[in-house]
Amino acid sequence: MAITEAVENYLETILILSKEQPDVHAIDICSYLGYSRPTVSIVLKKMKENGLVLVDDDNHITLTPEGRGVAEHIYDRHNVLSELFIMLGVSRDHAIEDACKIEHDLSDETYSVLKSHYLELKQTYGGK
Repeated sequence: MAITEAVENYLETILILSKEQPDVHAIDICSYLGYSRPTVSIVLKKMKENGLVLVDDDNHITLTPEGRGVAEHIYDRHNVLSELFIMLGVSRDHAIEDACKIEHDLSDETYSVLKSHYLELKQTYGGK
């Protein structure tokens, strides 16, 4: 299974939900992403078959180490880009929205440079 932007979004959502609540179910993903139950079920089945998620007998969804790695990578990009945009003067809502749009498409090189500048700004200005 190719790790598409859609799959990255699902994995990131599972990671975020798992930080906010003890158990993640398909209905939680539906609510968070605004997708229908059948759509989420199809994608979850494919992600399970490809070793990205586990679903136990109680239908609790967890990330495998591979799935967690992808999710944390995207989540880090999202957070760094959002905060960088905010530091540059972009409103919080637009910063988050724009980070979502580009977090999947930036090259590792470009992201690395942006993250370095973000960390320098954060250190210099205390994240303000």
